[in-house]
Amino acid sequence: MPRPRIHDPGAVLDAAESIAVRSGPAAVTIRAVAQATGMSNGALYHNFGSRAEVLGHTWLRAARRFLDVQTELVEPDDAAAPSERRDPADSPDAVVEAIVAAAQAPAVFTERYPDSSRLLLTVSREQLLDEELPEALAAELADTDTALVRLLVRMARRLWGRGDRRAVAVVTTCVVDLPTAILLRRERLADPFALEQLGAAVRAVLAVGPPPRS
Repeated sequence: MPRPRIHDPGAVLDAAESIAVRSGPAAVTIRAVAQATGMSNGALYHNFGSRAEVLGHTWLRAARRFLDVQTELVEPDDAAAPSERRDPADSPDAVVEAIVAAAQAPAVFTERYPDSSRLLLTVSREQLLDEELPEALAAELADTDTALVRLLVRMARRLWGRGDRRAVAVVTTCVVDLPTAILLRRERLADPFALEQLGAAVRAVLAVGPPPRS
């Protein structure tokens, strides 16, 4: 017998996201999502399998949204299929500003998708991987890190013509560590002065550059 269709899977993810950011991930139950969407418990179980899968798919959508925003800011002309090679047309200043934009992506993401942003700050991928998840979904969650690393490597190649560990570590400092310290931990995502500070910090780190190849 075919599974009953859910008319709008996005509505399920929207409801789960809203419940998680307002009441905590533990509040995301099949019953709560069913009540929020007007769907039956049975239809949700048939289409998602468990409450852990509902939350996993919701987090995965939020993570992909963030990666899409970040990629759009870094590579606006070819976000869907960016080249792994350094573009000789890139000027160093343009690449530096692209990395600044990537660092400031959490602020843009929060403005576009406020609940998705709060979900990623509330629930870690590691928490989800501790749940009983289908192998394919767990792999998709793990792949979000791989997608970020690829973006970091591309930025290092564009700026320095190298994608080795030391070069990527410098870009990681700019795109992950500095935004976490300046924007996220201090809840300053909407603070223009904090964004200006972040941009200055990123430019300073990039001016030093990576150490020589080992």
